[in-house]
Amino acid sequence: MSMVQLPGLAEMINVISRERNLPKPAVQAALQEALLKGYERYRRTLLLDSGAQFDEEYFYNFDVELDVEEEGFLVLATKMIVDQVESTDHQIALTEVREVAPEAQLGDTVVLDVTPEQNEFGRMAAIQTKQVLSQKLRDQQRKLIQEEFQDLEKTVLQARVLRFERRSVIMAVTSAFGQPEVEAELPKREQLPNDNYRANATFKVFLKRVADGPHRGPQLVVSRADAGLVVYLFANEVPEIEDEVVRIVAVAREANPPSRQVGPRTKIAVDTLERDVDPVGACIGARGSRIQAVVNELRGEKIDVIRWSPDPATYIANALSPARVDAVRLIDTEERQAHVLVAEDQLSLAIGKEGQNVRLAARLTGWKIDIKDIANYDQEAEDLQLSELQAQKVDEDETAEVEQPELEIPEASDASSESSDEASTEEFTAHVEEEEVPQVEEAADTSEDVEE
Repeated sequence: MSMVQLPGLAEMINVISRERNLPKPAVQAALQEALLKGYERYRRTLLLDSGAQFDEEYFYNFDVELDVEEEGFLVLATKMIVDQVESTDHQIALTEVREVAPEAQLGDTVVLDVTPEQNEFGRMAAIQTKQVLSQKLRDQQRKLIQEEFQDLEKTVLQARVLRFERRSVIMAVTSAFGQPEVEAELPKREQLPNDNYRANATFKVFLKRVADGPHRGPQLVVSRADAGLVVYLFANEVPEIEDEVVRIVAVAREANPPSRQVGPRTKIAVDTLERDVDPVGACIGARGSRIQAVVNELRGEKIDVIRWSPDPATYIANALSPARVDAVRLIDTEERQAHVLVAEDQLSLAIGKEGQNVRLAARLTGWKIDIKDIANYDQEAEDLQLSELQAQKVDEDETAEVEQPELEIPEASDASSESSDEASTEEFTAHVEEEEVPQVEEAADTSEDVEE
């Protein structure tokens, strides 16, 4: 059979390749798949009245051969040589093949041209081809984007605002200089309240995820609220971090506070193994120049840089900066609970507006922190209450073990390890959200309080 002609095929491939930023082989592969689907539609329409049934795997042995120079295509079918033909689309008789190839044997396969006539392909098959081509081109684009940006996950990119869709901002990002722009989505929850997202405005964004799958829309999800953006900005501004003289141990960030009355805030713990280097001073810079550059990029977000310490009490005291801490009592090291004693005039500063300061300190250190007024703190009463609670916990654990049937793995006890503060003079308690506290290995046992 003759080839089905596609006038302007070469030019069409060039145009699609240029407009969609796809290599020509990818465009040709998408076109071949689309033409094959068009041929399937043509066959289904042809045999619709005969009652023939095609499952999804029926045309697995068919293929389309594209000829760009001749501007046309052929449909080829791979068939197995058998004695008795049961399916003409998948099999061919041995006697028929031996008329052309005497050496043919049972079980061999042959490739046959089954291209329909030019006028037989039909309007419906052409429509099907066009629809499938559009989908396959989108799939090719998504695949290339995924391959291009997969290694850039958890890094920072330069982005430009394109448009707004619902509550999300659609931005244009590039993987490298000279590469075409790709759309990325900045969801509402990843935006900063102080940002002004206007058309063509540029921002640094953290590439949070490269999504795969068939869902519509941008497959790159970026963030302005992720703690990784703060880490990148400090590493970019502080040469000592880039040279690994100063290291960032942990970051706790609240970019979107629960109340509008509270602004965004970040606490970052730093350390160094060099005795002659002040890690906090290195991050702040001369007259605050380095930290101010980070604050400006984050549109005025408050940032507390504190010194990390291997001693939990010192670390907790530093984390509550700028409040002055009189003492830190580690109540339960297993449950990581601590009482922090401050003067009455430091209570509101230690707690922070709507509890933000102590909440971030808890996330940063990984400890549950109770802020207490030192003037009203009764250490003996607190110790007695703690002893009673620990004894009660032991009794409940023993009871739970006794109640378990023999030869069975004991289930976890439901006894709560949370301490009751009914008899205490506690002013505020902050609980840890462990998933937001990036912790790292040991560091030098030095400590320093910093007031931003």
